[in-house]
Amino acid sequence: MTMDTRQDVVARSRTVVVKVGSNVLSRADDTLDPERIGQFAEQISRIRAGGRRVVVVSSGAVAAGIGRLRLPGRPTDLPHLQAAAAAGQAHLIRVWDEAFNRHNFHAAQILVTANDFKHRGRYLNVRNTIHTLFELGAVPVVNENDTVSIDEIKFGDNDKLAAMVSNLVDAPLLVILSIVDGLYDGDPTHLDSHRISIVPEWRESLLKLALNIKSSRGTGGMQSKLDAVRIASAVGAPVVVAGGTLPRVLDRLLEGEDLGTLFLPSAEVVPAWKRWIGFTIAPKGRLRLDAGATRAVREGGRSLLAIGVTKIEGSFQDGELVSLIDPDGLEFARGLVNYDAATLREIIGKRNEEIETILGHLPYGSVVHRDNLAITV
Repeated sequence: MTMDTRQDVVARSRTVVVKVGSNVLSRADDTLDPERIGQFAEQISRIRAGGRRVVVVSSGAVAAGIGRLRLPGRPTDLPHLQAAAAAGQAHLIRVWDEAFNRHNFHAAQILVTANDFKHRGRYLNVRNTIHTLFELGAVPVVNENDTVSIDEIKFGDNDKLAAMVSNLVDAPLLVILSIVDGLYDGDPTHLDSHRISIVPEWRESLLKLALNIKSSRGTGGMQSKLDAVRIASAVGAPVVVAGGTLPRVLDRLLEGEDLGTLFLPSAEVVPAWKRWIGFTIAPKGRLRLDAGATRAVREGGRSLLAIGVTKIEGSFQDGELVSLIDPDGLEFARGLVNYDAATLREIIGKRNEEIETILGHLPYGSVVHRDNLAITV
């Protein structure tokens, strides 16, 4: 791949989602670095001047709170983590807003939890808020609402959040800024390891390159960044993972310079409805399919019929999300199921005329309609 590829990716993007990690925004003493945030604000102003919209997914609330409250280090218990997040978030958004104000626009704080993406109505509310802020000329600054989240603080990370935010906007380019300069073919601390410039499409073997190394203040590592790449690229969004401490990193990336690792999307752009189905909410159960049904759904774009289901796992109601599993036990799609688990167990492996006899009527012609189904791999 050449630099033209990077320039083409930039040219096609209309919205830049910038995720900035805690270590990039913090000094060694855990206090925020207003000068670096100011540098990002200046670069973001130039991106906006070029006609693109920008969303910032900003880590740093807990790290900022550690500095503001003069704590000796990162707390290990939930109450102190939440207290640090509460104190730090106020400081974090104020610094972003002051930096943006110097360029005549404003920061707009959006705090979310994982549940805001699981429920369709709340998901759409977040999306509508972001697009309204674009119309009003503000820059959304998104972060997890750590003060009310439990699992998100312990297990979550803003890399995945940034990928989910990129699913909310049109023609996104997701830029993940970290203290690592990209994906390497070995341990990035070793001199014989080399940065991978471009990855043409997502593949599971990339996970072998992810080292189990986490930053001192953040919750993620290269593993979480690759998970974010998988989510974003599967619905047609290119992703760049690059070093956030590099001078003018956003300017240079938008100019097409060979920085970090560019992950090209592995699929065409997926409609917003199917993005939500396939990559946002968690499945309530699993349907195992035979080989014929797997081919019909995956390659033929067909609806899933009861005759192709061989096994049901879990408990779910009609209208809830289920995973579709191939004969090898691998998930390849997700969809909204037309039957609850108890009813579906009565009719799996049956033709529609048999279903009508068993149930006394045929409520639906399919178990999962193709309009409510998203291929995930």
